[in-house]
Amino acid sequence: MLSWVCKWFRDEKAATAVEFALVAVPFTILLIGIIEMSLMFAASANLHNATSDASRIIRTGQAQQAPGDPEQMFRDRLCNDVDIFLDCGRLQYEVVAMGDFSDFPDYSTQFDENGNLASQGFAPGGSSDVVLVRVAYRYPFTVPIMGELLSDGYGASKLLLSTVVMQNEPYDINEEAEGL
Repeated sequence: MLSWVCKWFRDEKAATAVEFALVAVPFTILLIGIIEMSLMFAASANLHNATSDASRIIRTGQAQQAPGDPEQMFRDRLCNDVDIFLDCGRLQYEVVAMGDFSDFPDYSTQFDENGNLASQGFAPGGSSDVVLVRVAYRYPFTVPIMGELLSDGYGASKLLLSTVVMQNEPYDINEEAEGL
């Protein structure tokens, strides 16, 4: 009987299958985590590009001078650019006309009790005004372990935040010429 037990311990016919079973689960979790992180970084880059692009219509005065609602024009532009990775309905934004670039520290990011952006409204300013554009998105993790590791304390999600501070172009030349 003892020789049969010793022979059983030395038999290596299924060793590869056992080793694979031990490594497969951590490897799969790691692989899915890498994909999740890649999607989050791609969504963040997409948010930054969309914020920059949507800010341009404020900077050039297209939103302020267009017939209709400037906020809706801004939102449409933002949504058109982010719909690849992000849900437009979950975007939060604020556009604030500041007095000068030195006023930026006075406009710190405010959050509510759920970790969402507490918007200070939509005020795109006028010609040559300094404007702050801030867009936030709470990125939900689909893999539970990634949500536990990377969330910022508000469920299984991470806040993606993009900020642009710019000076509007002197787009209203007719009013400036009348003032001379």
